[in-house]
Amino acid sequence: MVSTRPPRATWRRTAVFHFFLLLAAVASLPAQSFNATDLHQPADLDGTWLVHAGDDPAFAQPGFDDSHWTPFDVHKFITTIFRDTHPPVVWYRLHVKVDPAQTDLALLEHQISSAFEVYVNGARLISAGSIEPFVPHTYSARLLAPIPAQDVRTGTLVIALRVHISPYDWSNTGPGYAASNLFLGHEAALRDHTWLTVIGDQAVSCVIGLAGFALGIVALSLFSSQPAHREYLWIFLQFFVIALALPITWYETFHTLPLVWDQVKLLLQFGSNFFAILMYFSMIRMRMAGWMRIFFVVSFLGSFVLVFGYIGGLLSAVVAQTALLPLAFFAFGLLPFLLLREWRRGNMEAGILLIPLLLAGFAVYFQIVLFVLLQFPATVALALRLAVLSSAWQIGPFSLSPLSMVNVLMLLSLTIIIVLRATRVSRQQALLEGELAAAREVQQVILPEAIEPVPGFRIESVYQPAQQVGGDFFQILPTRDNGLLLVIGDVAGKGLPAAMLVSVLVGAVRAVAEYTNDPAELLANLNDRLVGRAAGGFSTALAARFYRHGTVAIANAGHLPPYLDGHELATPGELPLGVTSGTRYTITEFHLQPGSRITFLSDGVVEAQNAKGELLGFEKSLALSTEPAQAIVAAARGFGQHDDITVVAIQRISADPPVAASATTRAVQPSSAQ
Repeated sequence: MVSTRPPRATWRRTAVFHFFLLLAAVASLPAQSFNATDLHQPADLDGTWLVHAGDDPAFAQPGFDDSHWTPFDVHKFITTIFRDTHPPVVWYRLHVKVDPAQTDLALLEHQISSAFEVYVNGARLISAGSIEPFVPHTYSARLLAPIPAQDVRTGTLVIALRVHISPYDWSNTGPGYAASNLFLGHEAALRDHTWLTVIGDQAVSCVIGLAGFALGIVALSLFSSQPAHREYLWIFLQFFVIALALPITWYETFHTLPLVWDQVKLLLQFGSNFFAILMYFSMIRMRMAGWMRIFFVVSFLGSFVLVFGYIGGLLSAVVAQTALLPLAFFAFGLLPFLLLREWRRGNMEAGILLIPLLLAGFAVYFQIVLFVLLQFPATVALALRLAVLSSAWQIGPFSLSPLSMVNVLMLLSLTIIIVLRATRVSRQQALLEGELAAAREVQQVILPEAIEPVPGFRIESVYQPAQQVGGDFFQILPTRDNGLLLVIGDVAGKGLPAAMLVSVLVGAVRAVAEYTNDPAELLANLNDRLVGRAAGGFSTALAARFYRHGTVAIANAGHLPPYLDGHELATPGELPLGVTSGTRYTITEFHLQPGSRITFLSDGVVEAQNAKGELLGFEKSLALSTEPAQAIVAAARGFGQHDDITVVAIQRISADPPVAASATTRAVQPSSAQ
């Protein structure tokens, strides 16, 4: 969430409590001298230095007379020396006594300034950025450099610091060099200590970042299957942009980078905040009102002021912190209020999210209070004492900051919500599977598994749903004149809604067939029963009446035309069932010769699709139509089934007196009886 970045100097001043001080065990000599002759562990070069404003290369030389320079205790603020002037370059000098027999001595620098140079006996040892012209670099790197052996053998090291202090640094409480910025010790000990410190300081944040990215991947997979839940997308983006900053953080641990990379990191942080706020609104299913949107935009404009103004050294810290106040109020004032309101209305997820957000808000407002106290000399001491409360806690070798605790709670809250949602979805899925099982049992009852033999006809039928229940249906019913009636159709949609509509249609077919076997009248009655009941859906259907002597009458309501002995039988195109009431359907009649076979298909055969996206199509379906029904279904499934498949084939096997093979059409008005 939103975090205020404390001024570098404030951070450094609170570093009095840092682990580095536990390793420093040396006694400082008066004035500008530092005794490191009995060096057994890394020593913090705190003590008293000599300072001077101005810029002269001679200041780095060991023989330079610095007796007129001003003594400065680096545990205090340099603003006590430069009260009225703010020089852009300040030099610091310290004389260090060392044992000439010591070997492998080195200096370890951390957070002196965005542009500085460290000299030992006149030779530049460490540097970052550029002082003239001023080119600032990042200052979080831990820079280690060995001291030349010939300098150690002299027994005295003159360490000179050339430090650039920008106007925005001067606007902070304690600019320039401070305690814990520079350590002297054996190179191996400093290197080991550096790695231990880095691992301890960054292990928790790295684990949180990687865990957040893993949670984001889970959220992205949930969004792909549930695109209506946009909060999953915002969760992924929130942690994705944080993960983008991790490589920068890791690299600048031991290397300085142009300051623009700090701006990139801060932009990513504010991008994470942006997506986090969108996530909260999505979680509580609330759209931002117009005034909220304006406030939201203004808040993030303030963030950009901080990124490009304060970090770039163009604005003072006071202006930058003021620019952050609207975002702090939006994220930690308005959002908690909305979450609390939703929680009181019974939204448990809002209550889970409220806890880490309140803690994050407390941490942010605490930092704001500290910053305000640091602006007044009378309250600086109080601010430094309070800063102990916000400093990182040491748990063994690891550092755990209050912000890290908030991030852990945020991850836990999001994980709990996702787990609770998954549990709820599992229960709903179990209920749905029970309903589907019941619907499947209903379909098994209403769709014929065994066809009653009809003299003079051989009937084949295969029904293969794409899911547990399907939207295809067919009914084969004997007629009073020893013929048969076929109704085949395909309900729009899939799953349980389609299966329930199939149940309605099959029941209606049986009911209507009690008083009429005329295909056109039957479809007209089915249409009128379906209009207004399908919730905007529809169904194709085809009704065919087979007379004992071979005449076949067909009416088609938008279904695929049948195939007669491997040829498509053209039928007039009519509207599907359920589109509009009062629809008339046209009957097509023809004579089915003994031995001839007519095949009826659903569109699941024609629309079978392979891995390349190719459809089985009408031509291949036509070629398959002369095959047994089971073979047609097997071919379609082998090609790639994506929809319900129904195949019904009827062959006439009896011979009546020859009748001329002809076809006629007639339009029939809907009626209530035959």
